[in-house]
Amino acid sequence: MRPVGEHQRVVAGLIAPRSPVRVPIAEALGLVLADDVVAPLSLPGFDNSAMDGYAVVAEDVAAATPERPVVLPVAEDIPAGRTDVLALKPGTAHRIMTGAPVPSGATAVVPVEATDGGVDTVTIRAGATPGKHIRRAGEDVTAGTTVLHHGHLVTPAALGLAAALGLGELTVIPRQRVLVMSTGTELVTPGTPLQPGQIYESNAVMLAAAVRDAGAEVVASAMSGDDVDSFRDTLVRHAGDADLIVTTGGVSAGAYEVVKDALSGSVDFVKVAMQPGMPQGCGEFEGTPITTLPGNPVSALVSFEVFLRAPLRAAMGLPNPERPRRTAVLTEDLTSPRGKRQFRRGVFDADACTVTGYGPPASHHLRWLASANCLLEIDEDVTEVAAGTHVRVWDLA
Repeated sequence: MRPVGEHQRVVAGLIAPRSPVRVPIAEALGLVLADDVVAPLSLPGFDNSAMDGYAVVAEDVAAATPERPVVLPVAEDIPAGRTDVLALKPGTAHRIMTGAPVPSGATAVVPVEATDGGVDTVTIRAGATPGKHIRRAGEDVTAGTTVLHHGHLVTPAALGLAAALGLGELTVIPRQRVLVMSTGTELVTPGTPLQPGQIYESNAVMLAAAVRDAGAEVVASAMSGDDVDSFRDTLVRHAGDADLIVTTGGVSAGAYEVVKDALSGSVDFVKVAMQPGMPQGCGEFEGTPITTLPGNPVSALVSFEVFLRAPLRAAMGLPNPERPRRTAVLTEDLTSPRGKRQFRRGVFDADACTVTGYGPPASHHLRWLASANCLLEIDEDVTEVAAGTHVRVWDLA
């Protein structure tokens, strides 16, 4: 059987980054910058008021106190957005709002709370020092400065900065486009009445969600029966839109294994030394990379976690592509099959730094995986693990 690490390397080698693209900033959230962002202008772009108040010459009000206030005529009213250029004469004040341009000649802003709020004249009851409550041009960003570097994850704050700089687009690494296909004549869409021998399709729903959770895009989530021609027709219809095809089911050793029958010669089907998830495959279909996962639901999702999530995120430049690995103390005795790396469902207690196996290890027990918050990893050469042993866990929370 192929070791887990070797199959991880083979699958990772199939998944390559897409070429950078320019997208509107509204579509860039959660993507990674492919280029540096250089400020085309300064922020603020002009000296502006940090407070609602009065623009003054600081020396005119330096001695003002509540007992000996200074009274000045109000020569102008400056709301935010006023675009004409104003000059303040000594011995006068301009009423000014937060964000409004400071008139030339003004050297300070007195907050309205330190005045009587007058319109024609203003009584100022506190002194001011030069520069007080004035945001200087370029104080935050100077034009020509690199403000975001390539590899930076686009966050809401990064989008706010880009918009403040007047940038309508950003150059980013685009999402990986993934086609998810589940196979099996027994499968029917949820909401459809079941006939004897039928089950509801869940793998495509589950894996499409896992793809999106990893940061990638699902181009289609399709379902096919066990007919080779129908399966290949579905692949052909969607494969050209995808960077990666992920199938589930039809890869075991029995009859009616439609994925094996349809893709033998272009996909390398192997047994990987792991539980669950032993039957795997990877290769290309008409030039598009493809990975074939087993059909049991726990096997399918564990396989996605072990083989696909990290390389998908790495191809998009996303930070921390792998799930966090923890070391925890096992609370119970466990057994594991010799020669296979086991990934058991578990419950990790971060406060106590302990982990407990959760549910049976069989690959059809999806209920337990839905409630687990970690995978408990046991090496191939280990058959028994005693309570109190330090073990590796993959944090899924």
